[in-house]
Amino acid sequence: MFDLDKWQEIWGTMQKNKLRTFLTAFGVFWGIFMLVLLLGAGKGLENGVYNRFGDGAKNSIYVWSGKTAVAHKGMKPGREIKLTNEDLKAINREVSDLDMMAPRNRVWGEYTINYKKQNGSYQVFGAQPDFLELNGERPNRGRLLNELDEQEKRKVVVLGEQVAQVLFKEQDPVGEYVNIRGIYFKVEGTFKVRGNNSGRREERAYIPFATLQGAFNQPNQVQMMLLTSQNDVPATEMEDRLRKLLAQRHKFSEEDDMALGVENTEKEFLKVMGLFSGIRIFVWVVGIGTLIAGIVGVSNIMLIIVKERTREIGVRKALGATPASIVSLILQESVVITAFSGYLGLLAGTGVLALLEYLLVSSGAEMAFFANPEVDLSVALSATVVLVLSGALAGLVPALKAANIKPIEALRAD
Repeated sequence: MFDLDKWQEIWGTMQKNKLRTFLTAFGVFWGIFMLVLLLGAGKGLENGVYNRFGDGAKNSIYVWSGKTAVAHKGMKPGREIKLTNEDLKAINREVSDLDMMAPRNRVWGEYTINYKKQNGSYQVFGAQPDFLELNGERPNRGRLLNELDEQEKRKVVVLGEQVAQVLFKEQDPVGEYVNIRGIYFKVEGTFKVRGNNSGRREERAYIPFATLQGAFNQPNQVQMMLLTSQNDVPATEMEDRLRKLLAQRHKFSEEDDMALGVENTEKEFLKVMGLFSGIRIFVWVVGIGTLIAGIVGVSNIMLIIVKERTREIGVRKALGATPASIVSLILQESVVITAFSGYLGLLAGTGVLALLEYLLVSSGAEMAFFANPEVDLSVALSATVVLVLSGALAGLVPALKAANIKPIEALRAD
């Protein structure tokens, strides 16, 4: 039942001891504020690093041909390994845990792409549609390559946004034709890339893989392939099976790391995410330590309050106040301070994070390893509730001590 007199008394006590109440509340406020800020900053750092991986598949393996470095079955080192279309078919057929695979070739050198009087020297690649999906290229205008482009060996091209800006300025490039080494290709779209080295990757052009093999004299050649494993299979396991298969087909040692170039993005991704697991634990340890300091401060202040109000409590008990009413009075004051200051800390922390995100977005600045600082609201609210309950428990010991004071002893207190 709501007791107005009791709440007025609590308010009067807090006004009478403004400095003590402020210092107690500030300890709780600072604990919640720092916890929210640390969690938000940690998440912003995690988001920034995650964004460096871009939109590409996080369980992907890039494989390209190399030269043997060790002798194998009578063959000397230094032999060039040449991957072929038959290798792609064999991998599809024999690597059971494969999810997706797409090859990519390059027109050697950086060739000039012409549009009317505009030209620029950019890398031109031939890729199957899945390669762009797995590699992180995302359509910005028009569309990317599709299966019909590949099957029909169409002379179409998609341009990186940087290429389109140089060649077409403000003009929409979709539907126009560009000249690549004397062959005209229709522009079907442009793409953007998010993540590490995104600007450089937008200085590229992609044509269908089959078109490049036929038009630029690379029949039955595969320079690079991009593969992903099924969700429940680590990419490292697929990498081992892939290496074993290609070693058998091209007669090189499975231990020869130079015969095949391999980049396992899953391995790097898991390594970075493991680092952030440690950072999250550290943030929670520091944040909880700050909260505990605030709770201890509330408990100590409550003990002081009980000692200062010993005579008053004695008078209350002499006039018939029950131990329960004494306990509830002390506890309510503790809960009011912790709940109000904790809520202010929560608001201040989320406000600072929102302001920081607004400044980053409005300024257009991109920090290398920091993006979208945020905090899980449920976690922040849970921390505030825990703090309030802890504040109540912190006030319980002095409240019980106050309830056990005998009136005659309290009245004799100085």
